[in-house]
Amino acid sequence: MPETGSEAGNSIRKGVEGKDGADTKGLGTTEQRIIPAMSSVFNFTFVPWFRSVAPYIHKFRNQTFVVGIAGEAIAAGKLPHLAQDLAMIQAMGVKIVLVYGFRPQVNEQLQAKGHAPKYSHGIRITDEVALDCAQEAAGQLRYEIEAAFSQGLPNTPMADSTVRVISGNFLTARPVGIVDGVDFQHSGVVRKVDTAGITKVLDMGAMLLQSPFGFSPTGEAFNLTMEEVATSVATALQVDKLIFLTEVPGLRLRPLEPASEDNPIDTELPLAAAEQLLAGLPRAERPGDVGFYLQHCVQACKAGVERSHILPYAVDGAILLEVYVHDGIGTMIVDEKLESLREAEENDVGGILKLIAPFENDGTLVKRSRTEIEREVGSYTVIAHDGVIFACAALMPYPEARTGEMAALTVSPDVQGQGDGERVLKRIEQRAKAAGLESIFVLTTRTTHWFLKRGFVLMDPDWLPEARKRKYNWDRKSQVLVKKLSA
Repeated sequence: MPETGSEAGNSIRKGVEGKDGADTKGLGTTEQRIIPAMSSVFNFTFVPWFRSVAPYIHKFRNQTFVVGIAGEAIAAGKLPHLAQDLAMIQAMGVKIVLVYGFRPQVNEQLQAKGHAPKYSHGIRITDEVALDCAQEAAGQLRYEIEAAFSQGLPNTPMADSTVRVISGNFLTARPVGIVDGVDFQHSGVVRKVDTAGITKVLDMGAMLLQSPFGFSPTGEAFNLTMEEVATSVATALQVDKLIFLTEVPGLRLRPLEPASEDNPIDTELPLAAAEQLLAGLPRAERPGDVGFYLQHCVQACKAGVERSHILPYAVDGAILLEVYVHDGIGTMIVDEKLESLREAEENDVGGILKLIAPFENDGTLVKRSRTEIEREVGSYTVIAHDGVIFACAALMPYPEARTGEMAALTVSPDVQGQGDGERVLKRIEQRAKAAGLESIFVLTTRTTHWFLKRGFVLMDPDWLPEARKRKYNWDRKSQVLVKKLSA
């Protein structure tokens, strides 16, 4: 007989009892399967993650990225996941120009025809046979890329969503010509980028797909390098990011030495440091050479592209990790140091409160109210990275005593040991000198040695200016450290 009434209800409840036999009255089967997972996984993993990612989603909305994918990545079978990641990034409001390479695909076809690939100065010598192979490889890869973006995002709410991909003749090229006695034949370099045409495509909400081919005004085809095309397009559009997905895992602190714990990837290089590094490297001729992608990143940054990235395609989700996680996964070259050292503004109050709260809770810092920080926000110096505050300190002057207190010096645990404390201290000293002060002092219970190493000396609390002495908490027994400022 079919179950009815309370018998059916009992059957459902029995079906969702846990292994310990706990009854789950009042909840349906689906709810019972979801709620434990929601509480254990979402509450402790998804929510903090999403909160950390949300500012980057907001920041990059309506920005433009040029993404260069090495042909090696496609040959390694990475295209399906790369297409999913790029589709998600575009869905979050980023405009994308995708440039693909086909170096291994062309070499494979040349090998099948018994024709050896030829290179010079890091550029393929494109004879008639190589040109035919390049055209065939470009067409095949375009088909594969468009097909990958037509699949949507499987098993997600975006499963039925496709990404419109548009390609065309947006590049005018010219021949490389003869260099050092080598005739490069059908190899070319970018002469002009149709920025108006590309911008129109991006404003339509489509992704622009650019092959490493350019054409002369007379219709002659030239084989280009993916790296040069991506750099030229990024420069012409003055995009927000140029990203290379490559076989290189990023640049190391000592690039010519093996990777190790003592020789990690340098996740951020200011342009000046990148230029210095590039100058000390052997000439880059092949993609595996350390400076091969770095030279293009430097070129882009010098031409006005603020950030360029070298990422390893071997790491699943590398582009998501680089764009939406603070430290990233590869190496970023920046036109200026992203960490902005500046005086605080009104909209920094929330960030300062969030930064100092853990240190107030454990007793390292004296608690400060939001009202107090809002009133004194102009006294604070902060280090901000992509809108997130990672260090701060305040200067409270006592002009009558020609001194000032440096208060609430705080560095986020995520970046401690990278010199941010010293940078903030130096700026506070500069501000104090500009205000005509002869010294600065701090009150601390736990960081005495840090200040002693930086030129502070211990003083009796009676040294404090009268106005500060009246507020001194004798129960807290903070040590007073003073630093004389040089003229």
